[in-house]
Amino acid sequence: MKLQPYSPLTRRSFLGRTSQGLGAVALSSLLGSSRTEAAPTRGVLGQLPFPQRAKRVIWLTMAGGPSHLETFDPKPKLAEMHGKPMPESLTKGQQLAQLQGQPLNCFGPQHPFEKFGQNGIEICALFPHIGSVIDEICLIRSMTTDAINHDPAHMFMNTGSQIAGRPSMGSWVTYGLGSEAEDLPGFVVLTSLGQGGQNQPIAARQWSSGFLPSKFQGVQLRSKGDPVLYLSTPTGVAADQQAADVAAINTLNKQHDALVHDPEIATRIAQYEMAFQMQASIPELMNVADESQETLDLYGCQPGDGSFAANCLLSRRLAERGVRFIQLYHKDWDHHGGVKDGVAQKAREIDRACMALITDLKRRSMLDETLIVWAGEFGRTPMSQGGSGRDHHNKAMSVWLCGAGVRGGMVYGASDDLGYAAVDRLATVHDLHATMLHLLGIRHDSFSVKFQGLDARLTGVEGAYVLKDILT
Repeated sequence: MKLQPYSPLTRRSFLGRTSQGLGAVALSSLLGSSRTEAAPTRGVLGQLPFPQRAKRVIWLTMAGGPSHLETFDPKPKLAEMHGKPMPESLTKGQQLAQLQGQPLNCFGPQHPFEKFGQNGIEICALFPHIGSVIDEICLIRSMTTDAINHDPAHMFMNTGSQIAGRPSMGSWVTYGLGSEAEDLPGFVVLTSLGQGGQNQPIAARQWSSGFLPSKFQGVQLRSKGDPVLYLSTPTGVAADQQAADVAAINTLNKQHDALVHDPEIATRIAQYEMAFQMQASIPELMNVADESQETLDLYGCQPGDGSFAANCLLSRRLAERGVRFIQLYHKDWDHHGGVKDGVAQKAREIDRACMALITDLKRRSMLDETLIVWAGEFGRTPMSQGGSGRDHHNKAMSVWLCGAGVRGGMVYGASDDLGYAAVDRLATVHDLHATMLHLLGIRHDSFSVKFQGLDARLTGVEGAYVLKDILT
């Protein structure tokens, strides 16, 4: 389905007219008049071409690039060659990040692997909780990406392009399908750091709506402290004063809108109405007093501690309330040094929580309608960096999927014996996006928007394939 572009909104227009929607709702509330309940947001797509196996997506982003060699891709041959030169046939003329021109020596996996599940799938022994639910998971060991540095790699994984300014996958999905949430954004982002302390930056452009209407951009909620800044009514502002201000501003904005007719004004109306609704919905969302102690113990978190585990619990609560796309970022996976201790620390932070999210959704009969994706922005080199770490690597990485329409208890694809490059059933980021859209009922190669004279889409123009072998 080819869709028409939206006109850009100038800064002057934005500042001049954004309060109209908030004014209408706020004034109604402040003056005690009745208003209709918020309705779910409709997407631009009508009848979907495929059955909608997934109603929502929870994307677990391991920011920094987790090593597949210490997580989900066992390499006994690499262990045998530890300390020996990498075969030049693999590395000669290949793109490297920080190891260019340096000696390239094999660096064996730093932790043992164990078999889990009915099919004896091998994953790192640091992840026994994920191992306990491996029969629900499809593990892809042949994922590749185009980018080799963090920012473009994040952009590529999120938008299908290394160039900033394209819509993120969450924006595409909510633009196409809308959201079932009545008083929350359709696309929500949560971030966590953990104990490693790197605090590598991630940018809001990674969940930008790009050239799509801005109401489809991701809304970041903070899991520690105030979840949304400046959401509450300012202290010292009386209700009648606010009502008078809003009424005056609203009158001016209506008059200006009658002259300008900017199509983006509907976006701003919706956003400010949503902000007003969130004044009630966000405190209720963040208050986990109704969660049992058993559930808190399952996730291994304390309410409001800002951890990845707490964010996983919040993602389940967001999913229950109809949010279409939920993206969690967990930082500090960039182990150029100390990969052994670094991955061990990250495992302690995410292992139980990932298991808990899968278990919790399943027991609530939500897993068969929720697609969970676990991925970083790239993998790590099988060659050592500084004697204890691994450099960025884009020729092989591991990701996993779980839930709606995904075949569990299986491994898809493989990297070579040293974990350097994908060699069997190679998968690309575009393929991953195409598969995700397919499970959501969307045909990826016909879901496009005209932008700069081209039919732009999430899966690009290079060609993408649905990974049908991983689907039930």
